[in-house]
Amino acid sequence: MYDWAEFRHFWYLLTILEKKGFRPAAEQLHTSQPNLSVQARQFQEYASVTLFRKSNDGRIQPTEAGIAFMSLARLVLETREEAIDALIAIDRGEPETLRLGSSSLVDQEIFRLFRAMHKELVPSCAIRSSHGDTIQLTEDVLSGNLDAAVVTLPVKHPDLRAEGLRRDKLVVCLRRDHPLAERAAIHVSELSDKLTVLYHPQRHPDAHGRLLQLVSQAGINIADYSCASHPSEMQMVVKETNGVAVIREGTPLDEELTVRQIAGVDWTVDIGIIFHRQRHPKTIPILVRKLRRRIARNSGAPADKKPPSAVRTLHRKCSEMDGLLFPLNG
Repeated sequence: MYDWAEFRHFWYLLTILEKKGFRPAAEQLHTSQPNLSVQARQFQEYASVTLFRKSNDGRIQPTEAGIAFMSLARLVLETREEAIDALIAIDRGEPETLRLGSSSLVDQEIFRLFRAMHKELVPSCAIRSSHGDTIQLTEDVLSGNLDAAVVTLPVKHPDLRAEGLRRDKLVVCLRRDHPLAERAAIHVSELSDKLTVLYHPQRHPDAHGRLLQLVSQAGINIADYSCASHPSEMQMVVKETNGVAVIREGTPLDEELTVRQIAGVDWTVDIGIIFHRQRHPKTIPILVRKLRRRIARNSGAPADKKPPSAVRTLHRKCSEMDGLLFPLNG
């Protein structure tokens, strides 16, 4: 449908918009101004979009669609680089073995999906799995014992690249015979002094700090609490103490337990994948993009706000360019 669009169009127009003019763009690209003018005009005519306007002094002023184009063009060009890097690595027989980790707090279906997608891309590559808490998995990625890991965020380290994949709701976990279980939903104010089971702080200090911040902002008091290091342990403590915990929506539950939505707040847990910025298999970045698209498509979540038609056209164009590199249907 968009066979006329080539990578050079994105590169040329991005440079024009960044440099705010044809002359400086032509100098950087080592081409002529007339050539750039032709390329820019053709792209805008074919796509039916207006990316910039000229001011009285001759400088280029990007339109709303032009501003969106700059971000999307960088994405297209970056994806191209990652795809070529991956192809070169695969041709060289890399990687022979992929070592992936997964935190117990994440949806294991995401982990299985990433494994399957990598196996589809490189069938000969052996995959070795490792499970643990986010702190240990982070250390393993930094040390080189793991190539990547699916974990709960945030993870902050200058040597690591953390890519968000999905945001899941937090819900209240409690025994079926707990008085609050009679409610269809539990207001956040009702959790004060009742939130008594938490994931162990040392297993993911940043996430624990974030949860305490949310709790404090909601005016919830936590006088004392029990700690657990695994979802199954948290559920065991909830059963034994008739306490209350917050867990990721969709976590497999013990038959004696149930979950309720939390009214009055929008608490979530972010799931992402981490890998070393410099020392990682070249197949990882491009597959992360593919995985993110697959997850978004499977969730079927509607956009909060539709962008202008011109911007939607550019988004569709970039998706189709990605589709040329890796089919969107997997």
